[in-house]
Amino acid sequence: MKLVRFLENEAVRFGRLEEDIIIELESTGPDLDINRLSGTGRQFETAAVKLLTPCLPSKIICLGLNYRSHAEEMKHPLPKKPIIFLKPSTSVIGTGEPIIYPPQSKRVDYEAELAVVIGQRAYRTAASEALDYVAGYTCANDVTARDKQPKEGQWTYAKSFDTFCPLGPALETGITDPESLVVRGYLNGKLVQEAPTADHYFTVADIIEFVSGCMTLLPGDVILTGTPSGIGSLNPGDSFEVSIEGIGTLVNRVETAGQADLPAGNI
Repeated sequence: MKLVRFLENEAVRFGRLEEDIIIELESTGPDLDINRLSGTGRQFETAAVKLLTPCLPSKIICLGLNYRSHAEEMKHPLPKKPIIFLKPSTSVIGTGEPIIYPPQSKRVDYEAELAVVIGQRAYRTAASEALDYVAGYTCANDVTARDKQPKEGQWTYAKSFDTFCPLGPALETGITDPESLVVRGYLNGKLVQEAPTADHYFTVADIIEFVSGCMTLLPGDVILTGTPSGIGSLNPGDSFEVSIEGIGTLVNRVETAGQADLPAGNI
């Protein structure tokens, strides 16, 4: 099932996405918890509403060098333990919203990724049980100001600019094996990244065990699982798509600061 958050008549609503139709669902809480959703009988065409991010994360935990192909591309050895860094909630935008090219940077890169959305509070969760704590999966773009990413490994600044974490378009709840997907990235319609998640060095279950060993994961929190090889630069006017089979396609254009209004994706 594909779940979405959307804006209609200035109100944030929930729904189940079926092709180009959203079947509205009512929720008793702010998160897309399947157990708290029920139908209202109303339907909307996707063209008539604004899709928002499928969740509101309190934090976004990201993995570096988790694809064997990307580690080779970057000429880094595979890490013995997961390399993690954080993106702030203010970096989150939804599909269709602009990525703002910051004036501080001269090189901004795309990174297509599978995003894991946590469904229930997780702390010190064993890998054998970790997937039970997942609400679903969505597409992500770990946008990076590459020239602000120093070689010594301090990555958070380069990855934390506003609009640098597009998520969406929907939360897919029916995936039972996150290591059997294919992640693709398209720059202006051209395929530039493609890899199976089987190329993950650390599995989603391993990542949840590692991360929850030091911090509590809350419903709606997001884990970005790393990017395949083929990363490259974005420029104003470019469009980038992240497509994952069974989930959908996340689309964002790049604009310079001042061209767009304040992003609304983290409503």
